[in-house]
Amino acid sequence: MADLGDPISDWLTEKGHKLPIGEWGEAFVDFLIEYFGWFFDLISVVLEFLVEGLVHIVLFFPPLVVILALAGLAYWLRRRFALSAAVFVLLLLIVNLGYWEEAVETLALVLFATAICMLIGVPVGIAAAHREWLYTALRPVLDLMQTLPTFVYLIPTLVLFGLGVVPGLISTIIFALPAPIRLTYLGVSSVPKQLREAGEAFGATKRQLLWKVEIPHAFPTIMAGLTQCIMLSLSMVVIAALVGADGLGKPVVRALNQVNIEMGIEAGLAIVILAILLDRVCRRPGMDEGGSK
Repeated sequence: MADLGDPISDWLTEKGHKLPIGEWGEAFVDFLIEYFGWFFDLISVVLEFLVEGLVHIVLFFPPLVVILALAGLAYWLRRRFALSAAVFVLLLLIVNLGYWEEAVETLALVLFATAICMLIGVPVGIAAAHREWLYTALRPVLDLMQTLPTFVYLIPTLVLFGLGVVPGLISTIIFALPAPIRLTYLGVSSVPKQLREAGEAFGATKRQLLWKVEIPHAFPTIMAGLTQCIMLSLSMVVIAALVGADGLGKPVVRALNQVNIEMGIEAGLAIVILAILLDRVCRRPGMDEGGSK
């Protein structure tokens, strides 16, 4: 069997028999650059202006003022003094470590990526829940987006949008988008049939069923998609730094290149702090620390 395998392997690996998948992909990217380069430049300029604008506005104020505002926002959202105090103390720790500016840049990247993912993912998930054929068509695409190594689509986004925060933002959106789509689909499609029939019995239109029955029932699942989207976006911080995005990923990459343990621990700790605070603040009401009602 080994003797038969060698000629087959040789034939498959010959240049003339190789499928030009990579060449097709490169040709497609070249086509996009040639005919739609202006569009990608426009997206790059707008997104970079928005992200950097938010960063400049936040950094304009003293860190203590921003931290107090964020602690107050946490208390207003969750009505828990302990959480508000934790936000205040942990963000002060980031300032003490010297990574306040990088933390703000990371937070801006995560917020914009999460907002765009939710604006796209929730409507798509609702549409897929009402049209099974749509979810059947989307499922392999979502699987591909979640399983394809991020470095693979980092290359075309870098070519299309240039070096900076935008390719990191686009890559983060591609990586995190399946979560809100899947969980919104799950929440809406799991609405009990009896609940829909009760709404129809009271004369509710399809729009009223959506807004007054389906979305309220699916809201906890949609919020779970939001928290997952935030965590997935934070996990892309270091990857985004490889294409020029500012934030806490840069000192992590720098520490890796320089084998600087001190810098790596401090920057990693700052990322963990942001992840914990965002998870606690955005966790849906009614869930305790153990995750039970």
